[in-house]
Amino acid sequence: MEDKKIVCKDCENEFVFTAGEQEFYSQKGFSDPVRCKACRDARKANKNNA
Repeated sequence: MEDKKIVCKDCENEFVFTAGEQEFYSQKGFSDPVRCKACRDARKANKNNA
């Protein structure tokens, strides 16, 4: 596996989905992320405050 560049769905900045992260996501049965770490964290914080 090699690193993938993905464009964030929210801020449209490009981020790297590393080979190690891909391995982890695959083991957990998760799909590839559509948001960068900053946007995921912000979204999670908003859910916790709601």
